[in-house]
Amino acid sequence: MTEASDNRLSISRRERVAHDSNAAQGATMAEKWVGDLGSDIGSARWFRSLGLLIALIIVTFAFWPDFSALHAAAPSRLTQEERDEYRSQMITPLALGADSGRRMGPSRLVVPLANAPERPIVELTATLGKDDSLAAMLRRAGVSGTDASRVEELIGNALPLEDLAGGTSFDIRLGRRANPSQPRPLENLTFRARLDLELAVAREGGPLALERRAIRVDDTPLRITGTVGSGLYRAARAAGAPAKSVQQYLKALGDALDINREVGAGDTFDMVIEYKRAETGEVEVGDVLYAGLDRRGSPRAQLLRWGKDGRFYDANGQGELREGLIRPVNGAVGSGFGMRRHPILKIRRPHNGLDFRARSGQPIFAVTDGTVIMAGRNGGFGNFVKLSHGGGLATGYAHMSRIAVNRGQRVKRGQVIGYVGSTGLSTGPHLHYEMYRNGRVINPASVDFVVRQQLSAAELRQFRSQLVELKKVKPGAALEPLVPASAQTAEPEREADRLSNAPA
Repeated sequence: MTEASDNRLSISRRERVAHDSNAAQGATMAEKWVGDLGSDIGSARWFRSLGLLIALIIVTFAFWPDFSALHAAAPSRLTQEERDEYRSQMITPLALGADSGRRMGPSRLVVPLANAPERPIVELTATLGKDDSLAAMLRRAGVSGTDASRVEELIGNALPLEDLAGGTSFDIRLGRRANPSQPRPLENLTFRARLDLELAVAREGGPLALERRAIRVDDTPLRITGTVGSGLYRAARAAGAPAKSVQQYLKALGDALDINREVGAGDTFDMVIEYKRAETGEVEVGDVLYAGLDRRGSPRAQLLRWGKDGRFYDANGQGELREGLIRPVNGAVGSGFGMRRHPILKIRRPHNGLDFRARSGQPIFAVTDGTVIMAGRNGGFGNFVKLSHGGGLATGYAHMSRIAVNRGQRVKRGQVIGYVGSTGLSTGPHLHYEMYRNGRVINPASVDFVVRQQLSAAELRQFRSQLVELKKVKPGAALEPLVPASAQTAEPEREADRLSNAPA
């Protein structure tokens, strides 16, 4: 056992010595041919390494693959018939509406039908166009003339047909017809007539009948408040106010004060908007009803929309400000106020107004609201109109070709009162415009009008009552979830019902 173990140990030593000798020879060969080309430049070892590198590069390029073009079959030229044949075997026609494909000859199992079956019910949606009639829209949708006339009559009895707005959608269901040559009978028609009303015309086993479906609508106004901050418009939009409402608010507030100078970053804006929402989810946003601005808890402006004309009035019942005069005619001033040489009389005399250059026939506008106190010929002024604006102020318009108002008539700011001409002492078409204060001529360029309307005592009481009610609205109250109608318990109307429902 001892001799065998000694033999195995001696063999292992010889193998290890041989392995180490081979490794040493390999390392010596590598050191001889492979070296760092960055060191010992010019030595024999360096040239051997360079030669090995060049040889390896040559071998690499020698075995580099060829990049020459591969020759393939030339594309064949297909005729239109051959293209259709290929195309009929593709799936592509399915994406194109199956406009191609093969028709297979019917077998004996295929039985031809005398008449193709029709859909029993056709459901569609039709939209009423602008300046369109209800009957014409129904006939285009496939409703018979008799049914269309009957539907128009039923709906006309429920509401004026003129109230149907363009874009109203109608859900229509047409039933089965007895003959393919006849129109389908109308089974059901439903549409939203108003935010609070849905109308349905249905045939329940007999003639067409109308059904009114009332929709609960919450008309709580939408009140939005917030701090002005860096900008009034941006702050109001960030608070959730619609762009149209913010524009109305700024216009109303701008008539009461100078927004750029009198509105501070710490001020609080307050607006109440007409707002209606149906229990089905639809919403209608109306005009701004109240525009306010507060500073440190005290109101800077309180403006309420009032009257049929929709003007804003402040808390004292005074109407919105309208400052400045509009130009009486679209033209430049040719001659100013003061002494000048008369172009016809050739003498030096006062020129008591402004001459505006204009073409014959151009419209002449009232510079602000007033009453016509004179309309007719007036010596050298020719055709002449004089307006009284209250407070001792009046304006005159001379040399008209034609007068468009009558004496005693009320006119609005910007209303046409006549047309440019050259009647009277005039050298050509123009407008001579004068202004009077307490009957004396003044320079028209020196006066700015400020026109306000004042409510009467009875209107002022109603106005202030409405203002108080709007200011009671809580901000965001209109956005709270609507209580379902089924959850609302009706309060008993009779005293007996009250007693019977009383707890024992």
